[in-house]
Amino acid sequence: MPYPLNTPLGRFGVETTEETSTRCTATIPVAGLRNPLTGAATIAPLAMLVDHVGGLVNHRRREAGEWTVTSELALEVAPDALSAIASAPDAPVVAMARPLGGKDNAAVAHCELSAAGRAIATATVHSFYIATPENLQAWPGREPSSEGTLVGTDLAALMNVQIGESGGAATVLMQRSDEVLNNLVGTVHGGVSAMGLELVGIAALDTGGGAFRTGSLRVNYLRPFHGGNEAHYEGRTLRVGRSTGLAEARAVGHDGSTALVARLTAYR
Repeated sequence: MPYPLNTPLGRFGVETTEETSTRCTATIPVAGLRNPLTGAATIAPLAMLVDHVGGLVNHRRREAGEWTVTSELALEVAPDALSAIASAPDAPVVAMARPLGGKDNAAVAHCELSAAGRAIATATVHSFYIATPENLQAWPGREPSSEGTLVGTDLAALMNVQIGESGGAATVLMQRSDEVLNNLVGTVHGGVSAMGLELVGIAALDTGGGAFRTGSLRVNYLRPFHGGNEAHYEGRTLRVGRSTGLAEARAVGHDGSTALVARLTAYR
């Protein structure tokens, strides 16, 4: 069953089809979505799906009184991922996550992603366990809802971002405040922020309208990320070569502090 539209998962069309402590499976529509900075087809929603399904299998392993916090996400993307997605535009990308090793005060999930029956990516999600927060907000139940934004192909509208002023070599997307994008503790959902980092990272490298394709994305979550005010995603190039490019990206919260950092490798 789909999630309500007034949740982050519902807004992006995520559907969970299997949810246990040993295996979680979910889908997300990707075909037709484009990077608002470049206009090129994007794999950014894969990061949203990985954060969800990998975090979910770690969360399902928690003990009584424990909660999970994502600390790291790593995504490895096949060179033909976008062509596989485009070959079956009506079919969502499928992700399956399993535990990697045991659990103590932290856990790791390994994810496999496919499109049109073809493997397109692998990923890992690292989570650590904390005492259940007292300020948890309740998401609506999984009943159909007409509230929130309809799932569509305008990624900027879905993420509530807009192109910001570029400072020097930086590529910027402003993250507007939007309660629908928040997680249960009232901060921007980790999958949404990971998408933002991929978008600005690849855009910083892309000077040829899709000449570069994301090969890997590694995200570290440093502190809670709040949208609004001057909150933004910022990408900068580290190296651009004939065949490969390397960029760094960060998410800066409404208070000016860096909440997430990422490194993106891309290939022509």
